[in-house]
Amino acid sequence: MSIYDVTEDAILNLIFSATAWANYADNAAASPQTNIHCALHTADPTDSGNLSSSEAAYTSYARVNVARSTGWAASSGGSVSPAANIDFPTGTGGSGTATHWSTGKTGGGAAAGLWSGAVSPNIVTGNGITPRLTTASTITLAAHWLPSVAAAWFLIRSLF
Repeated sequence: MSIYDVTEDAILNLIFSATAWANYADNAAASPQTNIHCALHTADPTDSGNLSSSEAAYTSYARVNVARSTGWAASSGGSVSPAANIDFPTGTGGSGTATHWSTGKTGGGAAAGLWSGAVSPNIVTGNGITPRLTTASTITLAAHWLPSVAAAWFLIRSLF
């Protein structure tokens, strides 16, 4: 089963830009997330991981908040990108190599992740280096999970 481009874009725009998906979903929770955390990882955090899985640990590293209201370009063709470069804090020591990045819920620690993917080229971190994800970085909706999510959504909706 395939997912239409318009549906992919609506899901990504709802999550990343807080844009309502007419007649399906909106951003009207009592206290919706206003930012999405971006994290760097030294290995794939995997689907069963979270934002702290293999998270970068160079000195001065911190996750970066990206506003849902203005921080992401409108989704197109099932992919969304940052509206501006995402600059992580400049390293003041330590070292490592960022091979992956992820997005997820704010709140620190083992926060739930949304998407993760490889960084290419990898980013060597350390003293004096400011890791950057550019506007060419993309998050693409993987259609393989949608049929089970849609089935669960309709089941939950029918129960309430």
